Amino acid sequence: MQLRLVTLISLSVFAMQATTIQKSDFGKTPDGTAVAIYTMTNSKGMEAKVITYGGALVSLKTPDRTGAMGDVVLGYDNLTGYTGGKAFFGALVGRYANRIAKGQFAIDGKTYNVPKNDGANALHGGLRGFDKRVWTARELPGGALELTYISKDGEEGYPGTLTATVTYTLTDDNRLRLHYAAVTDKPTVLNLTNHSYFNLKGKGDILGHLVTLNADRYTPVDAGLIPTGKLLPVDGTPFDFRHPRTPGERIGQADEQLKLAKGYDHNWILNRTGVAPGVLSLAARVAEDGVSGRVMEIYTDQPGIQFYTGNFLDGTEKGKGGQVYNLHAGFCFETQHYPDSPNEPTFPSTVLRPGQKYDTTTEFRFSTK
Repeated sequence: MQLRLVTLISLSVFAMQATTIQKSDFGKTPDGTAVAIYTMTNSKGMEAKVITYGGALVSLKTPDRTGAMGDVVLGYDNLTGYTGGKAFFGALVGRYANRIAKGQFAIDGKTYNVPKNDGANALHGGLRGFDKRVWTARELPGGALELTYISKDGEEGYPGTLTATVTYTLTDDNRLRLHYAAVTDKPTVLNLTNHSYFNLKGKGDILGHLVTLNADRYTPVDAGLIPTGKLLPVDGTPFDFRHPRTPGERIGQADEQLKLAKGYDHNWILNRTGVAPGVLSLAARVAEDGVSGRVMEIYTDQPGIQFYTGNFLDGTEKGKGGQVYNLHAGFCFETQHYPDSPNEPTFPSTVLRPGQKYDTTTEFRFSTK
């Protein structure tokens, strides 16, 4: 994310997409609010399903090397799973994705307190973050889905009334694009991302997937998974994914950082030297070399990416089709600003001010090998 004044970029370049959208009911929240599900299908048969509760990506069907479609994201069969779940499956998370130390930060000398919902720290926006809100949906020409949520001043302790818009676009060349935009009427902090858990096999664990991360450095954490403020090189560590490696190769090593997070749950600093602000560059590549042959590439204009290997999945989450999501059943690639940036002045700023526009894009590109 670059917090900067921007002009609205025309989306006409995407207007010729052959993607279709169908809307259906997905139930009602405990307070009676209706939730809709939108099914987006491109001309090649790739399909993405998004619900208005949490703006969650609940299904993503992509072809394997034989052309057979399979769902590559974790989730639930019904709304009850999403309203009661704790794993953030597929959700849009905010107002501040990831962690804020001690649930506290300051802007212009004024201190703000937000709920501590992860031990002594704040996680993913609070007790009722954006993942627990019903977004307003609007279908756009060309087969894109726009979701909007207005977060009121003081909601979960965050200052300013924030209008956030996330647009899902499914392209004909099998890309799922997420464009995030937001404005505020008071200075606030903002860090939005999508929290999908991927498994390119569609079942089992993800330890054998080949992962590449375009990052020379990462941010080590303390016992509360809060960055220490250091930017350490990945060279010679289990965090070096500059060349394809499987998470399973080193996840069990006697490394202090892996022990603290019970696996990989860290922010990598993406290599973007020479890349202009707002221009997408390769952040990560994942390949499943087994039966599926699926490949996923992640492009973004964000400075960081959180790679999380489902370390807290323990079999208590019952997913789609009765699947039991055990340890390492999926992994997340959350494009983002660094965790706890509001409390680390050397990290890129996440402060959004009136008159500025939050404007960032991430693409998940699918192919086979």
